[in-house]
Amino acid sequence: MSKSAEEEQSNQAPYNYCALPLAVYACRPDRSYGRVFEEPESRYRTPFQRDRDRIIHASAFRRLKYKTQVFVYHEGDHYRTRLTHTLEVAQIARTLARFLMINEDLAEAIALAHDLGHTPFAHTGEVYLQNCMEHFGGFDHNDQSLRVLTTLERTYPRWNGLNLSWETLEGVLKHNGPVNGELQIAAREIQEKIDLRIDTYASMEAQVAAISDDIAYNNHDVEDGLRAGLFKLEELEELTLLRDVLDDVRENYKNLSERHLVCEMVREMIGVMVNDVYTESQKNLKEVNPQSPEDVRIAGRQIVAFSSDMKKKVDELREFLFNRMYRHYTIERIRLKVERIVTDLFTAFTKNYRLLPEDWQHQIEEAGGVADDTVRARIVADYIAGMTDRYAIREHEKLFDLYWDIR
Repeated sequence: MSKSAEEEQSNQAPYNYCALPLAVYACRPDRSYGRVFEEPESRYRTPFQRDRDRIIHASAFRRLKYKTQVFVYHEGDHYRTRLTHTLEVAQIARTLARFLMINEDLAEAIALAHDLGHTPFAHTGEVYLQNCMEHFGGFDHNDQSLRVLTTLERTYPRWNGLNLSWETLEGVLKHNGPVNGELQIAAREIQEKIDLRIDTYASMEAQVAAISDDIAYNNHDVEDGLRAGLFKLEELEELTLLRDVLDDVRENYKNLSERHLVCEMVREMIGVMVNDVYTESQKNLKEVNPQSPEDVRIAGRQIVAFSSDMKKKVDELREFLFNRMYRHYTIERIRLKVERIVTDLFTAFTKNYRLLPEDWQHQIEEAGGVADDTVRARIVADYIAGMTDRYAIREHEKLFDLYWDIR
């Protein structure tokens, strides 16, 4: 290659190229629908790589380290947090994406962003924040994730949010399928700027991220529940999926300790689920025969899915975890405290916004929230949703523990 040709190639944006071959139904970076705010693309990264990197560098992503998955952070260093769960989802999503010959970078970006809007104290915190916001436009962690990406992250001089690609925003909004009913605030605001086509299904990459979330939390909640002593291994053997996997592990490895047995069981279960999704998705692809990402969106069904047999087994596992883990008395006791923390903070801040840090006070004043209850409540909800578990606990102590600052 001549020097001039080398220089020409080095000056070209690389987003026309992908590291691996892509199927016709995959989202291609060189065919992205763009961003809300136009900007030059990176010379060294595709648009979807750039999205992923912006998400990883976001402050909301860092805060996931101290947000609950199931167990509050102080209960032990070995339990999953919202951050470790997110990383595990991203790992499974990349595996499935490569299997299916779709865009790994986009699938990973959506996986990394999908929980950025989660409140402290996991779904329990969300339930009580939803109760607080019932008369102020509601609250949903999926919509809040989109709000973080499009409004709340403020590190760029030309816009609020991260200015991600259309495909990543679409995936965060629609990874569980078309959006039905009245739009929440973030979806409504972004729709006014860029049409995310809420009535269609999302890309294959977004569907992969969604089912990777299911695979990750079902398996790892089993491991964390066993570690916490909420149930025993013998009880899991009553479940079809776990019994089959344990039989295989015991046949392949004799005289394993329980610790190694559990680790191997979880690894095997993830592999079984991933293989099932791949097989079922290939079957669905043959039936739908999409020739473009657009064909995926208008297919009228999720293409990336569990088989009906696996879905029954997964539903059985979910029911077990709901009854034996998520409703365990130790978790219920935490729930009681979370209700007090979230409700007290919301009530105090909406009643007197000057209890908020000064930058949040300024947001309320600039948005007209001093005279508008709904605007003020939304900004307070943003503040609470962005808290880590320990920050929420500390804020509650500062406001309601009379002796907090003189001990």
